[in-house]
Amino acid sequence: MASRREPGTTYADTVYDLLLKQFMVGARDAGQPLNIPSIARDFDVSQTPVREALARLEHTGLVTREPLKGYRVAPLFSEFELVKLMEARLVIEPAVTLEAARRVTPEFLAELQTTVDDLSAAVEAESFSEHWRTDDAFHGLISQHSANPFLDSAYRAIGGQVRRFRLLAKASSRTAAITMIEHGQIIEALEARDADGAAQAMRAHIEGAAARALADRKSISST
Repeated sequence: MASRREPGTTYADTVYDLLLKQFMVGARDAGQPLNIPSIARDFDVSQTPVREALARLEHTGLVTREPLKGYRVAPLFSEFELVKLMEARLVIEPAVTLEAARRVTPEFLAELQTTVDDLSAAVEAESFSEHWRTDDAFHGLISQHSANPFLDSAYRAIGGQVRRFRLLAKASSRTAAITMIEHGQIIEALEARDADGAAQAMRAHIEGAAARALADRKSISST
């Protein structure tokens, strides 16, 4: 029940988290209508926090809103949109990695390694939701550590769209295993204080992710 909220949070925060969890486990399909009164009943809250949560989810790209029709789970990316998203990542993420590599600290490396360890556990458990969560944390940590608020803002601007693909595309378990290896290669370059090598490792990771995402997108389209 959404009425059981954590101290310091609002009902909108709780509804947001519950809906996000439903997206992550595939409980709501791409393009599915999101009926506010129905969600309010399901989560035992008023309609106001549901509206607030849906508005926040719209900002991430996970939810869309049509005039006179209401909210829906975002549709799958078209192949064109996916290609353009990956092109944007190739501009932004090697740049934030280069900057982060110039400011490496033991604490930063430990945080990154924790996400890789968590990803390894997700691979063992075949938990796609944990895979996406830890992948998101890894990239977010690097962007934040760039200490460039403009680059970080650019990354955050597309972060919701990256999350949209992660949550709505049904990836295979091989994706998590490959991601874990590629994240490890980025950390190795960071540990060596090799800024150019870290940026190159991130570029290779994004290019690999793009190829896998396109393959997954075509697979989804054919089913």
